[in-house]
Amino acid sequence: EAQYLLSKKEYNDISEVHNKNISNLIKNIRKIQEKYTSDRYEIRLGGIPMITDDMVTFIKNDLINFGLGVLIFILATLVIIFRKLIWVMTPIINCIYSVLFMIGLLGYLDWKVTVISSNFISLMLILTLSMNIHIIVRYRQIYTSSNQDKRLSIIQTTQKMIWPCLYTALTTIVAFASLIFSDIKPVMDFGYMMVLGLTTLFLTSFFLLPCLIMIFSNRKNSIIHENQTKLFVTDFLAGITINSGKSIYVIFTLVTLLTVYGLNLLKVENSFINYFRSDTEIYKGMQLIDNELGGTTPMDIIIKFNDEKITSENDEFEDLLGDEDEPVESNWFTTDKINKIKYVHDYLDKNYYIGKVLSFASSIRVAEIVNDDKELNSLEMSLLYKKLPDEVKDIAVTPYLSIDNNEARINIRILDSNPDLRRADLINKIQNDLNQDPYLKTEKITLTGILLLYNNMLQSLFDSQIKSLGFVMLIIATMFLILFKSIALMIIGIVPNLISALLVLGIMGIMKLPLDMMTITIAAITVGIAVDNSIHYIYRFKEELKIC
Repeated sequence: EAQYLLSKKEYNDISEVHNKNISNLIKNIRKIQEKYTSDRYEIRLGGIPMITDDMVTFIKNDLINFGLGVLIFILATLVIIFRKLIWVMTPIINCIYSVLFMIGLLGYLDWKVTVISSNFISLMLILTLSMNIHIIVRYRQIYTSSNQDKRLSIIQTTQKMIWPCLYTALTTIVAFASLIFSDIKPVMDFGYMMVLGLTTLFLTSFFLLPCLIMIFSNRKNSIIHENQTKLFVTDFLAGITINSGKSIYVIFTLVTLLTVYGLNLLKVENSFINYFRSDTEIYKGMQLIDNELGGTTPMDIIIKFNDEKITSENDEFEDLLGDEDEPVESNWFTTDKINKIKYVHDYLDKNYYIGKVLSFASSIRVAEIVNDDKELNSLEMSLLYKKLPDEVKDIAVTPYLSIDNNEARINIRILDSNPDLRRADLINKIQNDLNQDPYLKTEKITLTGILLLYNNMLQSLFDSQIKSLGFVMLIIATMFLILFKSIALMIIGIVPNLISALLVLGIMGIMKLPLDMMTITIAAITVGIAVDNSIHYIYRFKEELKIC
């Protein structure tokens, strides 16, 4: 364990230095870019290092911009709802405290904020505000409807609100805890962050918020009765609910059908270029590289040749080759292997969604041009490899061959900006075509690289989210049953939450918004937020029913 922790620290130190060097390099390149870009020259930057560095910058900006944006929205909402400074400031203080506490905790635990978890601050603020409004509204009602002092009113409010708020926190925790079952660490970390965040906001809402109310709520007239506009809206919505039951059922049925239709159109895609606005440097650079320079997102095809022992077709030329010390290298270059590399290279080169293809076949074909367009035989290829300078080998041979492992590597770049590209389908097609090809049946074909990595991550996350959604709903339904002690109320509470989560996904399908690494958590977020209102509504309904 000590060795692991030491190695982890050493890795983090090296990684931090490396990232700073890359960031400085990109800044220096952009200075050159600004200096020489004009009407005559168009200089664009692209590649994975630039994307990674820029995304870190975007995350930092988003944490600040979205956090401030949500805070301003919360401030405006509280002013409109309560119209009193105390009821604006107390929840704001509580929201800010819970968020700052979580930021400090994440820093102490050394949890890195990623693209996926970068919206945790906004979610924390929204969920904290939601719980605080429920508590404040109930306190105002109790305080104005009785002759009790503040202390007794707060005690009574806590007694009435502790259970519905506890269950809203627990059910929301369950929704976000579903992310923990993913195999992808940033998604798991986001799940853990929200579990800790929800625990924090629940504790602050029942410890800090009541203290703030006790301190700052000094006058009876700090509570005002609801104005006529609010009463009109409330009565209007209640009238629809009571008098338009059949219409609601019809609309609900239509929404369900629309949801099913949209879910059938939902796609799972992972496009780097679509993560960014069209006016950003990343988008422009990737689009230029895609359209004119052979594609952006890399993928590799590894051919593992099946001959266990490399045999030479050139035994009679061993004295000429002089490879007593390097028999493997000299004997490796057989016509059969090179033809298979060419065969796979040409197959990939014909694919509509693939840009540049690079392999050892590229180098061989350059040599064949020099050889008057005649194919090289095994002897000529072995001689050529033997006589090549090391610096040429490092460029033309070493990146594409592993002679010791009896493998060849073909590098391709995908045209990521093609709107018709379906990455999972492309990967499956290449995998199936090469593995089922009779000419290649003796060889082992493996796909790897950035495209495959992110596609597998997305598919894994999609599978885990869809599978866990039913499990989450089952747990929430059980909690509803325990809280409400009624199967009917359990069904009433769970159906709107399920439909709301699926409706969001259905609308995304209709609008052709694909599920990707950014949006895949939307189901958990929707369930987590929607379930709160269901619990408060049903809990209050039961309470009012008893009074009546």
